[in-house]
Parts: sequence; structure tokens; C-alpha cells
Amino acid sequence: MKKFSKFFILIIVIIAVILAIYKFFFNSAQATKNIVFTTEVLQKGDVIRSISATGTVEPEELINVGAQVNGRIMSFGIDADGKTVDYGSRVKKGAVLALIDDVTYKSDLKTAQAAKAQATASILSAEASIKECAANEILAKNNWARAEKLSKQKIMSESEADSAKAAYESAIAQSAKARASLEQAKASLLSAEAALVKAERNLEYCSIVSPVDGIIIDRRVSIGQTVVSNQTASSIFLVAKDFKKMQVWVSVNEADIGDIKPGMEVQFTCDAFPNEFFKGVVHRIRMNATLSSNVVTYIVEVNADNDNLRLIPYLTANVKFIRDARRNVLNVSNSILRFRPDANLIEGEIPPHKLPREAILYVEKNQGKLTPVKVKVGLNNGSIAEIISDEIKAGDKIVVGISEELKNSSASASESTKNPFLPTPPKRSNSKKTPAK
Repeated sequence: MKKFSKFFILIIVIIAVILAIYKFFFNSAQATKNIVFTTEVLQKGDVIRSISATGTVEPEELINVGAQVNGRIMSFGIDADGKTVDYGSRVKKGAVLALIDDVTYKSDLKTAQAAKAQATASILSAEASIKECAANEILAKNNWARAEKLSKQKIMSESEADSAKAAYESAIAQSAKARASLEQAKASLLSAEAALVKAERNLEYCSIVSPVDGIIIDRRVSIGQTVVSNQTASSIFLVAKDFKKMQVWVSVNEADIGDIKPGMEVQFTCDAFPNEFFKGVVHRIRMNATLSSNVVTYIVEVNADNDNLRLIPYLTANVKFIRDARRNVLNVSNSILRFRPDANLIEGEIPPHKLPREAILYVEKNQGKLTPVKVKVGLNNGSIAEIISDEIKAGDKIVVGISEELKNSSASASESTKNPFLPTPPKRSNSKKTPAK
């Protein structure tokens, strides 16, 4: 009896399951398919074909101010705002940036001045010697002339005549020696004047001045630090000449460098100002390429106006070189150009077209049917394309997709066949579904 009861209960469960399955599929069979068109509103915008790269913002003219003499930094100067020169200070041309200990150079200057005075005195002494030697030469000449006459008359001995002749020749030699001493004194004066100029200039170099109007980008020394000048001047300050003119040094791959020309339009953003766009123009391409990991890159200089002083040195710039652009034109994404509906949904014949310069867009003019529209494809940047057509305009709805939904003959049937475990698909904010009746 127990076995019969269990068997009977099992039969009832199986029949209930069969009835539930039958009811489910019966209700599903009563449902009808409802075709839904997904549309997007045709809009105008910019289609830009560009080359992307990364660069660094640099001052257009950066001057390295160094020291040309050795010494200890004694103090810093005063900037245009009346403060001690430091990072970010505004300075004028000729303003003192720093002072180097000048005691040694003042001593060198006095030594050079003394050497010049001594050389000047030597010239005066040599000139006096020349005059003295000239007088002695005249006297010796006259004595020799008289001795020569007296010797011929046998009034003076030959030895006395020879002494007079020797005295004359000696006077001539003394005159030549005096003239040589004068030339030597003049050469010493020239050397002393050169040493004096050098000493004066070295003393001037103790005051480090700004060569231009600008802003201090970097200060590389402190008070008390000793600077040593070698063959190249040691760097003390970096001065940016004009912050209103900046450059972006962009590293461009060799595969793209052929498309970049001087004068090309450039747009870039900086991480510091992510929502702000800056404009520039290609200035030149540097020929000294670099090779890293078998990749050749070139530096492209881009000039950018910075009238609002927003750009500061060494910001990272995300650069786009504008190869071509269409402003405020109809455009669609490339995926829409590839959309192909079923033939039974198309009203009329599809016009002949040649890709990629021509394409077909679909609009819903009659409910449930799509009308093909032939358009010309203009500039294409790989993601969106310019559309040229007289048949459609901005604001028209373009069909971009088709989906099918199940619709029961009654609301209760629809609720009974809905699977509660399926997730609800998200709604598209920029698309609109139009059911076809």
C-alpha cells in the first residue's frame, strides 16, 4: 500500500511539471515579436585628423647666467618687487643678482694701476734718455770732426783722434739704446693697460647682473658658497626671458615625422589643466634625432602664446598635430556607416555606392520601414567621419541598430512569461527606440 501511494504521488508531480512546462511554452507561443529601431540624432561637430604625441613645456628663451670669476657668494641682489632675488623673482636687465667677494680683485686692480703708472714713467725716462743721448751724440760728432782736422795737421796725435771717433760711435750706440728703451717702455705700458682692463673687468664680474628682463627659474647657489669658474662659466641662475612666449618640445616617432611641417596647427592639454585647451604652431623640427630601444624620435618645437601666463615651465603636454580638420560639419561614428539592416525592413531600392567615399544611412520615414539615404563621406579620422548630403540635416534621427522584443497578447501573459532572473538592460541616453507597429 505504501509503494502504491508513493507511486501515485510521483505520477501527480510529473503531471504537474508537464502542465507547467506546457503553460509556459503555450504563453510564449502567444507572444509576438516586436521590432525596435535604435536611433541617434544627427549632430554637427568637428572632425579632426591628428597625430598624438607627448612633450614638455619650455620657456622660448632660457638664459644660463654664470660666474666668470672665482669667489664666495657674499649676497643676493634685489628684484623688481623690492625683495631678495630668489626662485620666481622678476628681474630687470642690468639688475644685480648676486655679489662675489671682490677683495682679491680690487687688489689686482690696484696692482695693475701701479704697473701702468710705472710703465708710463719708464716711457718718460726713456724719452729723456733719448734727448740726452742725442745731445751727447752731437757733441761727440763735433769733437770727432775737430780731431780729424787736427790729426791731419799733425797738431793732435792719432790716439786722441781715435778716442774722439770712439766717443762719437759710442754716443750713436747710446742713442739707439735709448730709443730701444723707449719702445720697451711703450710695450710695458700696453701690457699694463691690458692687465688693467682685465682687472677692471674681473672686478665687474664680481657683480652678477641679469642680461635681460625676465623671471628667475632656478637659483643654484647659496650665500657663502664658493663658485669656481673653469673654461666654461659655472651656472648660478636660469632666467626665462619672456613667459608670454612658451614652447613645447614634443618627441615625435619617425613614422609620423614626415607628416609634420612648420606652420602646422597644434592643440595640446596639460595634466595641470585637464579641461583647458591650448593652441600652438609648429616652429621647426630638430634634425638631431635620438635612438632608444630601436625607436627613432625627433624633437619638434611648438610655439605657444601664454598671454594669460597659465603655462609654466616643464609641464607635461599631451599634443595633437592637426593634419586636417572640418569644423561644424555633420558627422557620424564609423560603426553607423557599417550598419546593414535586413532587406525586408528596407523600403525601396538601395542606391549604388562606392566605399569608402560613399555610404548609406537609414532613416525611419514610414513606421516599420527604413529608407536608405546615400551620403558622401568626407574626412575620416578612424572613429568618426564627416557626412555630406542634401537629404538629411542636423536633428534627423539615424537608425543605428535593430532589436527584437517579445510582446504578449495580454498584459497578464507578458508578466507570466517574464523571467525574473534576467537583468534589465541599461537605457541609452543618446539613443531612442521606436517600436514598429
